[in-house]
Amino acid sequence: MPSFDIVNKVDLQELDNAVNMTKKVIETRYDFRKSKTEITLNKKEMGLHIVTEDDMKLKAVQGELAGNLVRRKIDAKTVDYGEVEPTSKGMIKQSARLREGIDKDTARKIVKLIKDMKLKVQAQIQDQQVRVTGKKIDDLQAIIAMLKEKDLDVPLQYVNMKS
Repeated sequence: MPSFDIVNKVDLQELDNAVNMTKKVIETRYDFRKSKTEITLNKKEMGLHIVTEDDMKLKAVQGELAGNLVRRKIDAKTVDYGEVEPTSKGMIKQSARLREGIDKDTARKIVKLIKDMKLKVQAQIQDQQVRVTGKKIDDLQAIIAMLKEKDLDVPLQYVNMKS
């Protein structure tokens, strides 16, 4: 039976490239001259750390990072920014977590959306992904099209399409 998986994965190499491009832009932008702005990626913890001087520069770094992520075909929704905290020497820092996988609530929401379509398919929650199986590939493609139109709070990828 044809099937596919609905997942939320981040390509770490592309993420690393986006962070490096953001660093290069920060080094060359005029409004960041003589600024001690840093952005670092922690691949093990799947997190970002931004340290800068003020809110304006923080927003500029976030905007530049979002643009670079989109250019690298990574949805900007994967970055979940935390609280802005003051540091020593009058700087501010912000940590961001990278969301991977589909949490249980979102998976249930996806399964409900699929069942509401009244197609002859089965949707199963498997760990941090949703597997959809059906008899017709056209039904599976209709589900993919429907999910792309919906504005869920996580970016979705559709992998392992088997016929």
